[in-house]
Amino acid sequence: MTYTREEWPIAAALLQFPGQLRDGSSVQDADPSEWVSTLSEVASTGFTHVDLTDSWLRIGDLTPKRLEAFELATVAAGVTIPSLSITRKSVIDPELGLDNLAYTHRTLEAAAALRVTVLSLGLHRTLTAEQKSRLWFWTAQGASDPVGDRDVWQAAVDRIRDLAAHAADYNMQVSVELYEDTLLGTADSAVRLIEDIDRPNVGINPDIGNLVRLHRPIEDWAEMLEKTLPHANYWQVKNYFRDENPDTGSIVTMPAPLALGFIDYRRAVHRALELGFSGIFCCEHYGGDGLGVSAVNQQYLRSLLPESPRQNAPATAAQPMKEETR
Repeated sequence: MTYTREEWPIAAALLQFPGQLRDGSSVQDADPSEWVSTLSEVASTGFTHVDLTDSWLRIGDLTPKRLEAFELATVAAGVTIPSLSITRKSVIDPELGLDNLAYTHRTLEAAAALRVTVLSLGLHRTLTAEQKSRLWFWTAQGASDPVGDRDVWQAAVDRIRDLAAHAADYNMQVSVELYEDTLLGTADSAVRLIEDIDRPNVGINPDIGNLVRLHRPIEDWAEMLEKTLPHANYWQVKNYFRDENPDTGSIVTMPAPLALGFIDYRRAVHRALELGFSGIFCCEHYGGDGLGVSAVNQQYLRSLLPESPRQNAPATAAQPMKEETR
């Protein structure tokens, strides 16, 4: 499917909205008017689409009556929910994997009731105490998947296939997110996993921002996208300033608007279109007014998209992205 510049679905993530209200009560148990308030705030910045991030609200754990109330809240706020992101509930977590799998199935059912078209999930786990204590959590080492463990790899393949079969019942896509120190921690590993899963409704969320922000050596961002974009069916976009000093070995990163950071999203989006990408974009940003920066990012993204519907060029129509010589 192709869209015009204004039609293309660009959703706001809800990362900046905590799962607790100011009085300490849970968003999960809140009066629906609180949901309307949050969703209306998102809409006031120009978004008509929201990525329902489950760190804010777990619709898979709502009763049918409360789920219906949430749907009415989206109508009242004037937004739609085309995508839903499950965060830090890895289905291969060594302790919680099966519980997370059951939760993901429940969430998928609830998402289908809201006519969600993309379920985004990852293999990253809950933040450690050290990560939570840092200004930027990615500066501390988190949990990691074992490298070369065939049983863990097969468990990931089998469980995501299971979810894919469930999602296919509702014509829903499953997108798995690039994330450091997981089986999706490199472009090559992510592509191998997708190829092993081998289901038409499973693709990659090429969120290379998760890797660019690391205070360690990384793959070339353009090469990561060149490998993953042919498999992309949904894209969480965010950017970071990144500075490397080879003399001292120091690496510093911090969040940046899409147009200003280390990743050249003009080149990246144009290449994605050449490779046939037609999925939902989701704007994420950490720190400061994350929603406000996401709203600016939406405007920037739209400026990169075609003004009128057109058939995307075949993948061979353009040369792969190459980093400029520095």
